[in-house]
Amino acid sequence: MEEALLYKKLKDPEGVAARPYGASKKVYPVKSRKAGALPLAEQFNRVQCQNCAHYCVILPGKRGICGIRENIDGKLYALNYGKAIACHIDPIEKKPFFHFLPGSYSLSIATVGCNYICKNCQNWDISQAPKPNKPILGEDLPPKKVIELAIKNNLPSISYTYTEPAVFSEYALDTMKLAKKEGLKNNWVTNGFLSKELLEIISPYLDAANVDLKGFAEEFYQKNCGGRLQPVLDTLIQMKKKKIWVEVTTLVIPTLSDSEKMFKDIAKFIKEALGPETPWHISQFCGAISWKLQHIPDTPVETLEKAWKIGKEAGLKYVYTGNVPGLPSEDTFCPKCKTVCIDRTNYIIHRHDKNGKCPKCGQDLNLITQA
Repeated sequence: MEEALLYKKLKDPEGVAARPYGASKKVYPVKSRKAGALPLAEQFNRVQCQNCAHYCVILPGKRGICGIRENIDGKLYALNYGKAIACHIDPIEKKPFFHFLPGSYSLSIATVGCNYICKNCQNWDISQAPKPNKPILGEDLPPKKVIELAIKNNLPSISYTYTEPAVFSEYALDTMKLAKKEGLKNNWVTNGFLSKELLEIISPYLDAANVDLKGFAEEFYQKNCGGRLQPVLDTLIQMKKKKIWVEVTTLVIPTLSDSEKMFKDIAKFIKEALGPETPWHISQFCGAISWKLQHIPDTPVETLEKAWKIGKEAGLKYVYTGNVPGLPSEDTFCPKCKTVCIDRTNYIIHRHDKNGKCPKCGQDLNLITQA
């Protein structure tokens, strides 16, 4: 347990109480003492978490939406600090990153908890594990030990992944600082629902981020994820401004996030707001491994191919399909002469580029390599 990095105490007894799980906008007024509401100790010991875009206001003895941050006597604590629920060595393409250290492996860590409640989540058993007020599972793995594991296994990067790294930001940040000192790169696989304050603090240590752009409608975000769209767009734009390498992933869920309009809107946003060099990963949904959408069939390959075509027609240089090994849309083609520069079949990678450039015409492929 560690005192949270970003929060503030609220002195005014009037205000809002902690939002219930999954709520994004609706807040509940705290009645005044005169009206027979909360005891004064509770009114004056409320805290506002500033870690993510929920900005939860939390009463003493309660936790935020993530299930991880708890108000203990007027101080906010991250209950998951240094308690890893997962620690694995993964191909970097699994995140997925196709232009960040391609062909390398990464030490991947996570704790329990998430600030979303996505019905499609495939890691729901750990992302939702601490809700509501359940024990914080995990094994002790302090930041120093994470770095030692990465170095021992000759891994060039550490991935903060599987759940939502913003939820274990204190643990991640301490690890990231040590990683930088050792010449290791840091990447986040995130839903992008970060606070402005958190992004400002982590950005000097963050080399790359794959951000889930789950849809392009507020209604979808509120109903399916328990979040909002605009903060995610803001995070993406700010990451690009801060020179963090960004790749975008959209999980295509039949009937929920598979419309042609959505594909066009996302492709337009990526090109105009992030730049045409920003990779867009379009991934197949699998109902069988989802939390609450087992009744929805897997995404047809034809839908993924349609989205891929829309992305290319919009002017994006690098559009990829995911979770369907063997499609040519897994490969990296030179945006100028169309030569295959990186051949991929699932996580088997064959690089034909020459130091990040097309072997045929010399076009820059926008790769961040180990060199």
